[in-house]
Amino acid sequence: MGGGGQQTESSEPAKGDGVGPDGGRGGSAVYTWEEVQKHCHRSDQWLVIDRKVYNITQWAKRHPGGIRVISHFAGEDATEAFVAFHLEPNFVRKFLKPLLIGELAPTEPSQDQGKNAVLVQDFQALRDRVESEGLLRARPLFFSLYLGHILLLEALALGLLWVWGTSWSLTLLCSLMLATSQAQAGWLQHDYGHLSVCKKSGWNHKLHKFVIGHLKGASANWWNHRHFQHHAKPNVFSKDPDINSLHVFVLGDKQPVEYGIKKLKYMPYHHQHQYFFLVGPPLIVPVFFNIQIFRTMFSQRDWVDLAWAMTFYLRFFCCYYPFFGFFGSVALISFVRFLESHWFVWVTQMSHLPMEMDHERHQDWLTMQLSATCNIEQSTFNDWFSGHLNFQIEHHLFPTMPRHNYHLVAPLVRALCEKHGVPYQVKTLQKGMTDVVRSLKKSGDLWLDAYLHK
Repeated sequence: MGGGGQQTESSEPAKGDGVGPDGGRGGSAVYTWEEVQKHCHRSDQWLVIDRKVYNITQWAKRHPGGIRVISHFAGEDATEAFVAFHLEPNFVRKFLKPLLIGELAPTEPSQDQGKNAVLVQDFQALRDRVESEGLLRARPLFFSLYLGHILLLEALALGLLWVWGTSWSLTLLCSLMLATSQAQAGWLQHDYGHLSVCKKSGWNHKLHKFVIGHLKGASANWWNHRHFQHHAKPNVFSKDPDINSLHVFVLGDKQPVEYGIKKLKYMPYHHQHQYFFLVGPPLIVPVFFNIQIFRTMFSQRDWVDLAWAMTFYLRFFCCYYPFFGFFGSVALISFVRFLESHWFVWVTQMSHLPMEMDHERHQDWLTMQLSATCNIEQSTFNDWFSGHLNFQIEHHLFPTMPRHNYHLVAPLVRALCEKHGVPYQVKTLQKGMTDVVRSLKKSGDLWLDAYLHK
């Protein structure tokens, strides 16, 4: 019944993947969780979906969502993540068939790592209800109107300059309008990115390329591979790229103490809640993201995304060069990115940065997502300002759900959390933002205490 035999290496999945311990195929072997959990290394990866055991060692490199997001579940039960990420799980299962090497032994529980089976089953029942009520189906009209208001903002910004000419006040107003359209386009591409997963030839996928490439000058593939990791393991160190602060910040309660004990001081972390305003909101989009996006497109030779991004810059300079010249247009787009960056950082971080951060704890989907996310109160402004990401909990539980249905499923999620004693946090917009600074100060103080006294 063992599963520890070395798998044959090959570039062809039919020969290298899904080979059982005896060298045959057919997935007739049975395994224990202990055996599955041994296969969690880069060169040896198994995972479990619906009690079926798959060897993804070679195929992970060709996973459409990227090698990292699927590798995060190596040696684990990936059933809940598999269902959450794929709009049509039955369509995706055909890719799994060649990778099947067996199943869990009948005596093994369906959940690994001592997860609460009742909670997992109740959440699956909720998901079944959500699907049956059509809450995972998008309304094209909603997204068409949303795209229309983004294009209208851009047209108005350019129209003001054509009609009234350039002045400091008009330039500032146009910059604000462009920053607003960029931020809203960011939320829209986020929608299309989630709705186009595993649909590379669908309209959502094409619209995602258009919005993130032509309207924002960024890369769809870069965003997908980065963002799906965040959803797979939110606030888990080494697995969520959104909390990879590159030693600029220490986050949560554990990382600061670990740095302090090791006497690591890349920055004066006890002042990070102050220098955050200088290096966080102002620089994340115009500097860090832009460098990362273009480096990724060139290193991965992603010429399609690069071509889409170039259409954005070509259109932008064609529109604004007559008014500001080359360097003036560069200054304008830099200022717009600067404004957008503040918007982006506060909206994304107020629901995650103050929450629990830890190393891998192998939690069930509901518990993991709720420990890392909180909601911001609903209002017309909050919905628009955050792109409905004020419903961060519902978005993380159902990443393929269109945003216009979050408010419908929220009461059901809250009831399930109350039943199982899982904290469901809702904050005001002001508290969400101030908690970002408070959490940074708390982490900095923890680092200083450990650095000086341990």
